[in-house]
Amino acid sequence: MKRGFYTIMAAQFFSSLADNALFVAAVELLRTSGAAEWQRAALVPMFALFYVVLAPFVGAFADAIPKGKVMFYSNSIKVVGCLMMLFGTHPLAAYAIVGLGAAAYSPAKYGILTELLPPSQLVKANGWIEGLTIASIILGVLLGGQLVGAKLSAMLLGFDLPLIDTGIDTPPEAAIASLVGLYVIAALFNLRIPRTSAPLQPVAHSLIALVRDFSQCNTRLWQDKLGQISLATTTLFWGVSGNLRYIVLAWALAALGYGTTQASSLVGVVAIGTAVGAVVASVAVRLDKATSVIPLGIGMGVLVITMNWITNVWVAAPFLILLGGIGGYLVVPMNALLQHRGHNLMGAGRSIAVQNFNEQACILGLGAFYTGMTRFGLSAFAAITAFGVAVAGTMWLIRQWHQRNLVQHAAEVEHLLELARCDDCGKSAGR
Repeated sequence: MKRGFYTIMAAQFFSSLADNALFVAAVELLRTSGAAEWQRAALVPMFALFYVVLAPFVGAFADAIPKGKVMFYSNSIKVVGCLMMLFGTHPLAAYAIVGLGAAAYSPAKYGILTELLPPSQLVKANGWIEGLTIASIILGVLLGGQLVGAKLSAMLLGFDLPLIDTGIDTPPEAAIASLVGLYVIAALFNLRIPRTSAPLQPVAHSLIALVRDFSQCNTRLWQDKLGQISLATTTLFWGVSGNLRYIVLAWALAALGYGTTQASSLVGVVAIGTAVGAVVASVAVRLDKATSVIPLGIGMGVLVITMNWITNVWVAAPFLILLGGIGGYLVVPMNALLQHRGHNLMGAGRSIAVQNFNEQACILGLGAFYTGMTRFGLSAFAAITAFGVAVAGTMWLIRQWHQRNLVQHAAEVEHLLELARCDDCGKSAGR
């Protein structure tokens, strides 16, 4: 791997670490302020909001400016959202601003991989990036849980600045203040990301043109016989996993009687399994064999439902590791295949923006559904059942879709697989 790849990894790690710790701090801030349960659940769709709204624009923005600068600007927006939450803005609104920064950050983060590395290293690079991202989720959720816990929060609140009244008086506020430092570290790494030789693509001069361009890119990827399968799979996976982050917190409270600090450790346990699965997939699955992992998605949905019968933490921990491992093994090859097709069809930044739009729209839709049901009394157990059935059923439909493509569009699919096979071997293929 090139040296710049490790700088990208470091920047991604610290930025994602802060994002996930901030999520836990925001949950605790809402809880201690007496906010309704549905508001805590709404943090997930609020974070996804700007991914969907700005999808036509962030991809073109990432392709028009050196991606290291895009990541720096986006990280600065996250700092603004963090400070807004700290100084009195409603946590839902402030967390949406952090999501705005993340929405702009993501196309640059993934898009630069296709500019910096050859196609033969894409699965491996995605494995490392996803594994590191999951590691940051593990540590971020654990860090957030500890920061709002009794010991660390007491230490943080014990710091006083001479002659300055910061107004930071509660554990969640102290946690949020400390997370600003993590975003600053990420920004410093952003400034060290190298400028690649990939040509910049000018942004269209009108909003209508940008929306039209994005719509065409979205249609192009959904019409591609491999792109549509990988996009459908990753969309569903991230839609469900994005909401499971909160559902596991609610489940730990209902099934195990855990508080925020203890429950956050179980979210981290899921992420441990995902990290392991992601790394194993990065070395075990070739790009042209990515679709072979689709049946695992059906099994993952079935496993989600069985969470309802677990009431012991010693059973829950290995089970959640297994669940996460299957998810990590599923998503890495499909994500790499999606990036490969998107890069060839429309360019890295636009491809990632299309991917983010679909995945975050799924998170937003499922999150809005869960939030609405929570407001009307839906239990965590019922939500887990609904999500499990949705995953298993939809993954079965995606598998049938791919099988039909193999029969009805055999020549086209084989050609696309051959391109992936050649690129995976580091060879060139005529397009």
